[in-house]
Amino acid sequence: MTVRKQLAVACVVLAIVAAIAYGATRYLRKELFPVQLGSKAPDFKAFTLDSLPRERRLSDYRGKVLLINVWATWCLPCRVEMPSIEALNKAYAAKGLKIVAVSIDDPGTDATIRAFVKQYGLTFDVLHDPQGTISDAYDVGGYPETFIVGKDGVIRKKLMQATDWNSPEARALVDRLLTEPTTS
Repeated sequence: MTVRKQLAVACVVLAIVAAIAYGATRYLRKELFPVQLGSKAPDFKAFTLDSLPRERRLSDYRGKVLLINVWATWCLPCRVEMPSIEALNKAYAAKGLKIVAVSIDDPGTDATIRAFVKQYGLTFDVLHDPQGTISDAYDVGGYPETFIVGKDGVIRKKLMQATDWNSPEARALVDRLLTEPTTS
């Protein structure tokens, strides 16, 4: 076999290996790299509910203790949970906690989400991800689902149900994370 043929065979083999690796990481991402405690919080992109929506990303909250709540207006447990998230926000926003509730409601429902925010008197960041891409990025299995992210960008808690954020356990976790030193 000539050098040229050997090189061609090597290129074909490398192309096949690269295609398999790409396919495995793309289609088996959740199995290979699950979003779990101790993993870096995946980036997300969602939009404010302003008349001219502005894009927000995870990086906008870098260095903060962050509660990310993935929810929808049609979700009854989400409705039950929102008042306690608002109470947590009122108690901890001035201490450095950032709360971001990302609605996965359908496109064109910004007015419905704004009405929900007004009805519940929510004062934390409420964003809209009309394509629901955050659900895929965070491996969300149901709604609501909440992630607590430390200042270092690592997921410290994952809750897959409505939670009472006024509980002593929830507040103790937030207190602990807020007092952790910021790492560079």
